[in-house]
Amino acid sequence: MSKQKKSALKENKGISVSEITNKSSIESIKKKRKTKIDTDALLASILKKDVTALSRAITLVESKNPKHKKQANTLLKACLPYANNSIRIGVTGVPGVGKSTFIEAFGKHLTSIGKRIAVLAIDPSSTITKGSILGDKTRMEDLVKDKNAFIRPSASGESLGGVARKTRESIILCEAAGFDVIIIETVGVGQSETTVHSMVDFFLLLKLAGAGDELQGIKRGIIEMADSIAINKADGDNLKKAKLAKVEFNRALHLYPEKSSNWLPKVILCSALQNEGIDSIWNIILEYIEITTKNNFFSKKRNEQNKFWLIQTIEEQLKSDFFNKPKIKKALANQIQLLESNKTTPFAAADYLLNLNN
Repeated sequence: MSKQKKSALKENKGISVSEITNKSSIESIKKKRKTKIDTDALLASILKKDVTALSRAITLVESKNPKHKKQANTLLKACLPYANNSIRIGVTGVPGVGKSTFIEAFGKHLTSIGKRIAVLAIDPSSTITKGSILGDKTRMEDLVKDKNAFIRPSASGESLGGVARKTRESIILCEAAGFDVIIIETVGVGQSETTVHSMVDFFLLLKLAGAGDELQGIKRGIIEMADSIAINKADGDNLKKAKLAKVEFNRALHLYPEKSSNWLPKVILCSALQNEGIDSIWNIILEYIEITTKNNFFSKKRNEQNKFWLIQTIEEQLKSDFFNKPKIKKALANQIQLLESNKTTPFAAADYLLNLNN
């Protein structure tokens, strides 16, 4: 009886299913890893308009891994000959102005006339948890299904004004992938507008009528950077207020000195929800591109932007190198303790650390 039980529990020798599965999984993982670091294969796929490869490339560019950084630079350099053929549009406005709804309506219009568009949406990161919702794909549910549209939400992290540090490089990748129009959505707070303005050809400011900020147009700032102002949600009972707001903004714009582009910013009414005025905004952008191309401002602006990002990159790298030095890390911790015990000032501590680095 005991022998029968023993034989029933006996296991014949052989290769287990888990062993086969594990070997297969390991080989699959190795293959995937190899693909990820093969920049030549990634470039070839991007040039074939493969959005999966584009997503992987943007992830590579956003990575903080030093090895990935080197690979990303190699990929970006290889993409340069195929870049700079798009129209780059920045879209900004206060939270609640309807940026995502507008971009979806605008994007659908562009794809309907045969354009391929990429949306680089910057999602604000929490200053407390460092987390980000990345909900733009949810908010643009119709556009995300469009085969001629690519939406990439990125967490803003701790970079200036909440603008993702690698958005500039992502533009190059999207252009290499054959996208005609690149739309960059800002979080609409802090200095993000200034940073986005430094990487786009056309800067569109969305405004709300009746929000009490019509007269803010007479102040220097965001309105001065705008190439066009679109008063959104100009429908229903809000239409009358929108028309009054348009008059106010037009008056304000005339107070500013003439732009070096010889372009006079235009104010337009639109309703993203009702899909009204969207085509007119695209026509304004085309008019702007035509004028600035003829007077060479378009290319001059892009060259200035390249210089700006050169300096920005150097500053970021110097900052990163400084804070990652072991002796600086140790000395910084000591200086913070001295600050907390009121034995030094922030300025004296900074001088000490900077001199230590020399």
